[in-house]
Amino acid sequence: MIVYGTGYSPFVRKVLVSLNEKGVPYEHRPVMFHAPDADFQAASPLGKIPAITDGDFKLADSSAILWYVERKHPTPALAPADPQALGRAVWFDKFGDTELFGKLIVPFVERILKPNMMGKTTDEAAVTQALDKDLPPLFDYLEREISGAFLVGDAFSIADISIATGFYNFQLAGAEIDAGRWPKLAAYVASTLARPSFQSAQDAKKG
Repeated sequence: MIVYGTGYSPFVRKVLVSLNEKGVPYEHRPVMFHAPDADFQAASPLGKIPAITDGDFKLADSSAILWYVERKHPTPALAPADPQALGRAVWFDKFGDTELFGKLIVPFVERILKPNMMGKTTDEAAVTQALDKDLPPLFDYLEREISGAFLVGDAFSIADISIATGFYNFQLAGAEIDAGRWPKLAAYVASTLARPSFQSAQDAKKG
């Protein structure tokens, strides 16, 4: 399997962590959005990352790829078998992608991406807005939902991958979770990002 997309992307990281957890061999090609790579463009018609090629099969979108990998390589399972747990895992995948990501990524965009890769000035007011206003309600919610090592049931799942992935970029930007205010969230993120599957995916950030 070939995985297209820079390892700095939380969405690409979702796929890499899933493959690492399952021990599926892959080749990582760290292309950027809309890269002029014919194979990547064939796999991702909208030019978005991640995308994969698996033999003759091509697919884009991190969640679609995660579910494809889950069905093709079901062991170890990253999707709970219990219907309610599965529903919650799907919910956290959506929450991570659509609610958390856009606010969690702001410090990385402003402090890392804009000055170092786009030649633009950092907007610290935007960072302050994210840290002081936008993220606290989401952190409050996650703090209430965390009751153990994993978000859903008693095993690592797609829910954990989707929620934790953006926190790596958050930390790269020098942002931290206030462990005094959100102790369960801080401990959960630290332990999840310390998993070997995340460590291997983070090594791919150089691309």
